[in-house]
Amino acid sequence: MTKFFETLKNIWSIKELRERILFTLLLLAVYRLGSFIVLPGINTQALDAATQGGGATDLLGLINAFTGGAFNNAAVFALGIMPYITASIIIQLLGFAVPYFQRLQSSEGESGRKKITQITRLLTVFITLVQGAAYLTYITSQPDVLSPYIDKTVFWFSNIIILSTGTIFAMWLGEKITDKGIGNGISILIMIGIIATLPVAFFAELTSQFANSPFTFIAELLVLFLTVLATVLVVQGVRRIPIQFAKRMVGRTANNMPAAGVRDYIPLKLNASGVMPIIFAQAIMFLPMSLQNLVYGGDSQPGAFMASLADWKSLAYNVIFFLLVVVFTYIYTALLVNPQQYAEYLKRQNAFIPGIKPGQQTQEYIDTLTTRVTLPGSVFLGLIAIFPAIVAAFGVNDAFAIFFGGTSLLILVGVVLDLLQQIESYLLMRKYDGLVKSGKVKGRSSGMQTIGAGM
Repeated sequence: MTKFFETLKNIWSIKELRERILFTLLLLAVYRLGSFIVLPGINTQALDAATQGGGATDLLGLINAFTGGAFNNAAVFALGIMPYITASIIIQLLGFAVPYFQRLQSSEGESGRKKITQITRLLTVFITLVQGAAYLTYITSQPDVLSPYIDKTVFWFSNIIILSTGTIFAMWLGEKITDKGIGNGISILIMIGIIATLPVAFFAELTSQFANSPFTFIAELLVLFLTVLATVLVVQGVRRIPIQFAKRMVGRTANNMPAAGVRDYIPLKLNASGVMPIIFAQAIMFLPMSLQNLVYGGDSQPGAFMASLADWKSLAYNVIFFLLVVVFTYIYTALLVNPQQYAEYLKRQNAFIPGIKPGQQTQEYIDTLTTRVTLPGSVFLGLIAIFPAIVAAFGVNDAFAIFFGGTSLLILVGVVLDLLQQIESYLLMRKYDGLVKSGKVKGRSSGMQTIGAGM
């Protein structure tokens, strides 16, 4: 405990770090405040009654979790940062398929990144307008939610502008946190939205389980701790491919590049695709019911199989969901990890993998290792995706179960690790001890170099 308070004191003593943390907290408070400012013309009591039946892990419940409850509150930040995330994913996918975006991402440097940022912002505005119209349609379809004292035309026109402004303002907050705060601003805004629902879910589980069986509640917390621990291990896990630099003559002396004693490696991440496979798989799982409602109308009764695909606790849903996550993990990893690019990079740097010939053999070797490493990563990601349904089957309430896996857990773990890494860097630069004595936060110096980031 003494070490913990000493670390906090060291963090607070670094002026730049202290100012960045306070700036980040201030902007996060502004973001959370916007989650409770209701759009004009909304009957909040009728809206609360209409949103009571929403599940924690259906599509609308998922969006509401990412916005910290702003979606169900019909707040100015009801769409949150999600349109920007959607635009970023679209631009990233275009970077794999469209040569123009490939050039912007790889060969045009800082100017290319600025163009991509500008395109992403413009696409965000377009997506926000579309999603804002869909959101207002959903809101006005609820009984008695729209105030009878406001004109519908005025309601639609003004609130689409407000929703779009709220999303753009949230995007600006995220960028300012990245520039002048600490951590990745967009990711932190999503994390804050997810965490906002945690206290209510935790205390609901505490009151329902602890009174009946304290040991059951303690067991739940232990399982949650072990799940988070396993997620951290997998998120940080890498397969290091050792490399060597060929000797070259400098005068009459042969030396290695880089300096002698420094080991170099190519890091192949156990989970290179992050949370994207789960997001894509969830989008696919939402399609069957959405298509049925579109074709037959919202009043149609689904068949048994279709109903099971809409039930996140059903066996059919979880089997298909697990397989989709595994498949999308392989697809997304294949898009991100380019063995040919690694091989060409090693050749340009006059480096090689010991025992492997440069060129085609190096490319095949990296491709084989990537396939082998992705298998356990994809299986774990699939298990994490369906784990909320597993713990819910043992009696955990739905709102608390979502923190046992899925996108919520992966985002929380990823953002927290990134924050710890940045704080660790500040401490080590000022010659303080790091956050932990044994082990290391990912990114902490360990006497090794990585060449993967430079490609």
